[in-house]
Amino acid sequence: MKDKDTFLQNAGINTRLSHIGNSPFDFHGFVNPPVVHASTVLFPNARVMETHDQKYTYGTRGTPTTDALCEAMDALEGSAGTVIVPSGLAAVTVPFLAYLSAGDHALIVDSVYGPTRFFCDTMLKRLGIEVDYYDPLVGAGIEQLFKPNTRLVHTEAPGSNTFEMQDIPAISAAAHRHGCVVTMDNTWATPLYFKPLDHGVDVSIHAVTKYPAGHSDIVMGTVSANEAHWGRLLDAHGQLGICGAPDDAYQVLRGLRTMGIRLERHQESALAIAQWLEGREDVARVLHPALPSFPSHAIWKRDFKGASGIFSFVLAVDDPRKFKAKAHAFLDALRIFGLGYSWGGFESLALQVNLNDRRVTKAPKEGPVIRLQIGLEDVADIKADIEKGFAAVRQA
Repeated sequence: MKDKDTFLQNAGINTRLSHIGNSPFDFHGFVNPPVVHASTVLFPNARVMETHDQKYTYGTRGTPTTDALCEAMDALEGSAGTVIVPSGLAAVTVPFLAYLSAGDHALIVDSVYGPTRFFCDTMLKRLGIEVDYYDPLVGAGIEQLFKPNTRLVHTEAPGSNTFEMQDIPAISAAAHRHGCVVTMDNTWATPLYFKPLDHGVDVSIHAVTKYPAGHSDIVMGTVSANEAHWGRLLDAHGQLGICGAPDDAYQVLRGLRTMGIRLERHQESALAIAQWLEGREDVARVLHPALPSFPSHAIWKRDFKGASGIFSFVLAVDDPRKFKAKAHAFLDALRIFGLGYSWGGFESLALQVNLNDRRVTKAPKEGPVIRLQIGLEDVADIKADIEKGFAAVRQA
């Protein structure tokens, strides 16, 4: 396996995705690891039971199936270790609980995933942890926001729903000067298009519900840490009793094998749709970081290797009193697009974005924001469906 590991380090991404995280000859040559369902693990004698001197000790501490997924994520992230958790939200909250204590202060990007904000405003507040939200475009200016008790900076690039890019290297450098851990929700780009640990981030977070699983049938998260922060993350993971189901880990592993070619299609189709929308009078703005017209496009181009299939646009509506009615008319006319949360699956999805919780970055004033997840359908059919939405808006 050593020869294979060395070869894979320099191989193309689709080759790596096809081979990481599995050792067929550990399992009689079968190419997929078995699904090991486990709670109790037996020990050969009392001494081993007392010292835990064997690889597996209890189901919550890992199985060959979950280890295979962790090893695959480590190979993609370049991390010292990965833990599996039951959801993308848990992938954010577990490291927050690992690195923050009562009396600490955390800086959270204002374009953060909504449920993360809710956790900060409720659970962290109740635990005596102070939180401030910062402008995603602050860059090196974040230096001015640190307090003596700041312990963690949370980033997300691009931002949820409005897709602002962050200068991750500059923010990370400032955070480290103040002794802070830097966490990043990297679900949008996946490790294929951005590797946070290579840009100064300490802990990379993914809702593998999205592109790694890829089929809208799994809820799971992963957290990958560098060497300096791995031990504390692993301890917190064990203390909280958080673990992922082996069946779900198996499904994510299977999804990983095709993630590269799926992402290529998502990226290509989404960019084609975004460029088409830019030229329409029905659209006030398109919020896609890979578009040269996007305000923080230069950061995306500098740091990222690609874009995924989710972005937003601002529907052009003159009267703010009609924002909701026009947005609903657009959404209700769609037939290929499903109206649903999440993204990263094979199907296209749409929803109206709610930005009422923003503290620093305000909602666009030109109209309602519509988020699109561009799936694997044919672009011509996706465009025709969106046309139905625009026609309904004009009639509303």
